[in-house]
Amino acid sequence: MVAAVVDIERMEKQQRVRKRPRFAWDVGPAQPEERAPVVARNEGMAARYVSPPRREDDREGHYMFNLGENLTPRYKILSKMGEGTFGRVLECWDRQTREYVAIKVVRSIHKYRDAAMIEVDILQRVAKNEKASSRCVQIRNWFDYRNHICIVFEKLGPSLFDFLKRNKYSPFPVDLVREFGRQLLESVAYMHDLRLIHTDLKPENILLVSSEYIKLPGSKRSSSDEMHFRCLPKSSSIKLIDFGSTAFDNQNHSSIVSTRHYRAPEVILGLGWSYPCDLWSIGCILVELCSGEALFQTHENLEHLAMMERVLGPLPEHMILRANRGAEKYFRRGSRLNWPEGAVSRESIRAVKKLDRLKVISIFSVLDFIFRPWILDY
Repeated sequence: MVAAVVDIERMEKQQRVRKRPRFAWDVGPAQPEERAPVVARNEGMAARYVSPPRREDDREGHYMFNLGENLTPRYKILSKMGEGTFGRVLECWDRQTREYVAIKVVRSIHKYRDAAMIEVDILQRVAKNEKASSRCVQIRNWFDYRNHICIVFEKLGPSLFDFLKRNKYSPFPVDLVREFGRQLLESVAYMHDLRLIHTDLKPENILLVSSEYIKLPGSKRSSSDEMHFRCLPKSSSIKLIDFGSTAFDNQNHSSIVSTRHYRAPEVILGLGWSYPCDLWSIGCILVELCSGEALFQTHENLEHLAMMERVLGPLPEHMILRANRGAEKYFRRGSRLNWPEGAVSRESIRAVKKLDRLKVISIFSVLDFIFRPWILDY
């Protein structure tokens, strides 16, 4: 969990705008020309089993490699899929199972190695549960290679964030969002049955199972009268990834968790957190998928709380009374948020007021449309 907190604090320092960089390991695949070819049948035995020369890790502890090299004799490196605080994710060819896999190569730093072993334990627990394994990424293998913990995953498609970005942040159809919502609730329910709390649900950590998509003409034309197209996934099946921040329900839950835009109010107020923080994140995610932009686009606690009040009304008094000392400064005497003159930038005021343009009432109508049929089925 120490590594998870460090990762979150590093993310807080970076601006998240709609065209933001991604911090999770599901960064889009490298360009095809950078991918090393797979030569399965004609590959010589020497090339097949040779290990690359030992190299020094870079100054941040990342594993250094060249495309086409082996990562142990079993795996051939084809491309770099992404990079994050934890390390790098490589697309590899598994010679034993004859399939493409994604291998998370963790930095050779003690705290990241420890966090990786916790993630392996959680992934193996999830894999033993048939229902949970159908909605969460599958671990294929793990090993320690040259002081790097390597976790082998099934290879999935792009993240929901990638798809939004590909469509220039045009929202998904509501029927599709409803299906995403059903699967998300199922996957989180399975995790909660295992007494696990994900704590870092966001569009970057939800991957489509398939990369296949269809292209449809969009409703807008460019200034040059060219037709715009939008992409839709052929399959709506999704899986959760990134269990590096997952917590057990019997642990101390006083730390800061979740990426800012999906963080529940009880986390900000220092009240402690539990299973509901995952449900709050799901609500924020579904609004984003319906609207094309994050509901709470902020990087500061007071502004974040003000945005929540704009959407949901005043925070419950019982939460405010229990807020820790660090959060008391956000409130005046009583339960009103503390917005002193001159202490808030024009950008902050505009950000809060912008929520009016999101038509909050219609947002909740959409959420009701998403959930009501699914709830009635049960």
